This record gives sequence, C-alpha cells and structure tokens, in this order.
Amino acid sequence: MNHNPPRVRHVTVDERGDGQRIDNFLLRELKGAPRALVYRLLRKGEVRVNKGRVKAGRKLVAGDVVRIPPVRLADVSRTGMPAERKIKRIEKTVIYEDNLLLIINKDSGLAVHGGSGISFGVIELLRASRPDEKALELAHRLDRDTSGCLMLAKKRSALRILQQLQREGRVRKRYLALLSGRWNKDRQQVRAPLKKNTLKSGERVVRVDASGKDAHTEFRVLKRFSNATLVEAELKTGRTHQIRVHAQYLGTPILGDEKYGDDQANRDFRKRGLKRLFLHAASLRFPWPDKPEPYVFAAPLSSELQQVLDKL
Repeated sequence: MNHNPPRVRHVTVDERGDGQRIDNFLLRELKGAPRALVYRLLRKGEVRVNKGRVKAGRKLVAGDVVRIPPVRLADVSRTGMPAERKIKRIEKTVIYEDNLLLIINKDSGLAVHGGSGISFGVIELLRASRPDEKALELAHRLDRDTSGCLMLAKKRSALRILQQLQREGRVRKRYLALLSGRWNKDRQQVRAPLKKNTLKSGERVVRVDASGKDAHTEFRVLKRFSNATLVEAELKTGRTHQIRVHAQYLGTPILGDEKYGDDQANRDFRKRGLKRLFLHAASLRFPWPDKPEPYVFAAPLSSELQQVLDKL
C-alpha cells in the first residue's frame, strides 16, 4: 500500500493522447477512478489544460499540459491483474484482429470499462491480455447488458478514423431486439430527441424530451410472435440507451429491460428462459481508407437468446 499523499501532476500529452478526449485521458491516467469522479473534477475546474478550464469533450493535442489534481485512489496493486479465466474468456470473443483493429462479440453483463465498483471491463481485460498494445482504446460503447459487435482501435490513427466515420454516419450498426407486444407495421422510423436525466437515487435515465439531442432509429420487423416482435434496429445516431428508449417510446419496450421495460412482460419471459436484456449488436459495416471493399463484421446470437426465439 502506498502511504504517500497524492500530489498535483502535470502531464504532457504525447502521441498516444493526441486527439483523445480529456475525460478518457483522465480515466487512463487515474486508473480505477469512477467516471463520476472524473466528471466532477472537470466540472469544478480542478483539471486544467494549458492552465485553462476545460469541458469533458475537449480534444487534446500532443504537447498539451494537463494539470491532474491530487486524487486518492485505491492502490492499483490491490486490484492487481484480472483473473486468467476472465482473460481467456474474452479472448474467445474476438471476431477479428489486425495491426489496427480489434472487433469482439461482447458478452452481456460485461461492462466496456471498469469503474463504479467494477474492477475490470472489456478494455482492462484486453489490455491485460495484450500488454504490448499501449494505444488500445474503445472506439465506441455498448451498454453493459447489450451483447455483440464492439470496435476497438490498436493505434491512435485508427481510433481517429473510426471516430470520424462515426461522426459522418458511415458506420452501419445493426442490432437485433425482441420487443414486448406485436407490431402491424413492417418498418418504423423513430425521430425523437433524447435527454439524459439523473434521478434523486443517482440512477441515470434517458427520456424523450424536446430539449434533448436529435436521435434517429430505424426499425424493421424480422418476425412476429403472438406477444412479441423480433426487430432489426439500425442506429442513425448514437445516443445513450437510444434503441431501448425509442422502443419504449413506441409502446413496445425491449424484453428483459429492467430500466425501460414492462415488468409484467419481463416476468412472463423470464419463465421462458429470458434472464437478460434481449438486445444484440448483430453487425458492423464501414469503409476504410485505401481499402476497395468495406469491412463487414457479424456476431451470432448467444445460445441463450436463440433458445428463447426457438421456444416462441
């Protein structure tokens, strides 16, 4: 255990941090820090870049000097390395890997990063299994309970390309979701702005709100059942909990959704073996510089979700 009091640090941004958001930079520098703490430090102005206050979305450039305030965190040695079985398990989820990209089929229940009582998420486990990949970063996020295709970049240059493609809407993200209730329409376009809210309990929820950010989801029916509808959802924007809240907005929430779902329907389907959120990032498609054909990646449904469909 390190008993030395924490001190202010001034960190000069190198190539690894060039183009990175300040919040993500801090999460890397303050290993084990909850995200809420990082955002609080930014809000209070305790973090400075080149002696000035910054917001969470500020992009760093090589040469910037970041003031990191003294923060007492649990000694890193206490969390240690993740268990070997966890590393082996996440290695089995790798769909594709080259010198720039890493695509996995994330398990439901696994957070993409540690924090808030979680020691190891996807990024920590993959860094532990690839200690030489110093620049490995998440290129986007999936909810903890959502399974499926997740993109990571192994170099800063690749991360910048993936982020640019996503900003331009050139990454096609398709999801499979089982909704409570039965649809008559074959397709639905949902354009409903979303706003993040924090309840008194501290729980974060997203609501449809005219003052929120634009959000657009395209739904297409794949199969109808007596009291459920299997749909393909394509994200046109990438807001937090977007598919889940848009499905709820239509009156047909995703089955197994404890936050935005229908409690009675969830109970009924739990008896049928559905013990998790039925939302799966099924495929990704995006172009790549100097590559004639786009990348296309697909992640099969888990046996658990497939069995629920088979029973229906």
